[in-house]
Amino acid sequence: MITNVSVSGMSCEHCVNRVRGELLAVSGVSAVEVSLETGAVTIESGEALQLSAVRDAVVEAGYELVGV
Repeated sequence: MITNVSVSGMSCEHCVNRVRGELLAVSGVSAVEVSLETGAVTIESGEALQLSAVRDAVVEAGYELVGV
């Protein structure tokens, strides 16, 4: 499955890597693509993801989930 979300607050590649790392730690996530320029995040998973788990991972990384 593909889940697309938007994240705000990222300003550098370190930010991108933190978001990617936290999302990859979510159960079921197999790949994450993050665009620094747009804040768009594409998450690949074997099953439907709980939005709360995605939001928690983004917050843990230090950023804000602003759209699904």
